[in-house]
Amino acid sequence: MTSRVGTRSHLFAAAAAGLVAVGAGLAVGEIVAAWIDTGSSPFFAVGAAVVDHAPTFGREFAIGTFGTADKPALYIGMGVLIALIAAACGIAEHRRPPIGAVVVAVFGVVGVLAAWDRPDSRWTFVLPSLLGAAVAVLVLRLLVSMLPEEQAGPDDDPAPAGRRVDRRFVLTAGGIAAVAVVVGTVGRRMLADTARTVADRTKLILPSPRTPAPPIPPGADLDLPGATPFVTANADFYRIDTALQVPNLTTEGWSLRIHGMVDNEIRIGWDELVAMPMTERVVTLICVSNEVGGDLIDNARWLGVPMATLLDRAGVRPGADMLLSTSADGWTCGTPVSAVTDGRDALLVIGMNGEPLPVEHGYPVRQVVPGLYGYVSATKWVTDWELTTFADAKAYWTTRGWSALGPIKLSSRIDRPTDSRIEAGEVIIAGTAWAQHTGIAAVEVRVDDGGWQRAELATEYSIDTWRQWRFAWDATPGEHTVECRAIDKDGNQQVEAYASPIPDGATGLDARRFSVS
Repeated sequence: MTSRVGTRSHLFAAAAAGLVAVGAGLAVGEIVAAWIDTGSSPFFAVGAAVVDHAPTFGREFAIGTFGTADKPALYIGMGVLIALIAAACGIAEHRRPPIGAVVVAVFGVVGVLAAWDRPDSRWTFVLPSLLGAAVAVLVLRLLVSMLPEEQAGPDDDPAPAGRRVDRRFVLTAGGIAAVAVVVGTVGRRMLADTARTVADRTKLILPSPRTPAPPIPPGADLDLPGATPFVTANADFYRIDTALQVPNLTTEGWSLRIHGMVDNEIRIGWDELVAMPMTERVVTLICVSNEVGGDLIDNARWLGVPMATLLDRAGVRPGADMLLSTSADGWTCGTPVSAVTDGRDALLVIGMNGEPLPVEHGYPVRQVVPGLYGYVSATKWVTDWELTTFADAKAYWTTRGWSALGPIKLSSRIDRPTDSRIEAGEVIIAGTAWAQHTGIAAVEVRVDDGGWQRAELATEYSIDTWRQWRFAWDATPGEHTVECRAIDKDGNQQVEAYASPIPDGATGLDARRFSVS
């Protein structure tokens, strides 16, 4: 084993060689993946593996810290880590070859394993990581071989003639980097190309509902500045899922297979689905990761086919208590069969607020089941239903320690004032409360540990949507804490003791601190 020791400029050049080499490998991996499958991309395969295998507290930290920006945060974090490792590999290869090349090859193996671990993987999924790692090793060896091996001159002094980083290295590294940027950009755009899906969605005309949703009465929306709108616009609807790349599905390519503990295994295509009688309902969706007072909850108008209709067609066999649904990207969800067949508005959805489903919200088809957190009900891009039992099968999040059933917990939230500094006098405190599939009977407000006082409730739309409330507070100068709690129609009070979302949803009271002047 030889040893290369150089000046500081040599180390910078070696680090640059590592960055260029790994960048070239990733670029090759992206362009190869574009011809195979989006799930085979080394970068996104590893990212998906991080999401899949991260401990529960890590996922909750990411969502609690970054909210719906958790995916960009993951991309940035991975990019920074890859850059640091690449630079270190370049320096290691310069000082003690072939250590840097070996480490790069090991990370190629990591990419291979991550791609092979994808739910829909095929043998070709390993090719982008293999070819990318091979290119990265070759480029690294080539560039480092161009750096001088001689002992450098004094620290911080220019290297003696013949020991400087020469123009050949700069031109070669720059040329490879430029080509890698172009190739990687083309590959990424090909992988992220949703043009077909977007075009398919643009031309889609939704069928009219056989059973339209009841109109929303004016009193259901408080329409106060800073208050949450009763219906959430599609662009503002929260998004939490494990899909680092949104599946590119079209109506032509979509179908739903229903199998397992059924009398008749069937497959429903798009044309057959949209020919069925459509039901429209307004339903609130909530993420189990929603913290007390959090914003991972929204309300929309959904159009679809009752899920029970499809189960009746297949014929559910006695003993089947779980509907295991699978999305196009392999994510799984276990929904109690009873929640689909007990008469609630559980829908296989194709429309959202009068439009086809947005691509990021499950286009062309997703599930909506009132009363259950999304991780056990709201499968996006759904393509497969298996009737099974909770004893025999587990879904994506239940294998990671989350509760199997996931009923939504009674809760409430303060939405306004949004500013913690307010003026003395009458202040309208307003918020939302939810007790899905039971309904809100009352909301109470407490100021500074005083007595609980009833808030004014907005008109109830249904037991499957959130309900707005308002409270007139005579605010006096000083520091004050305002809390709220909800009471459902069964007489249950919101749990006051704090509990984190893990394993079945958060509890506790939303409290806001106001400085009154």
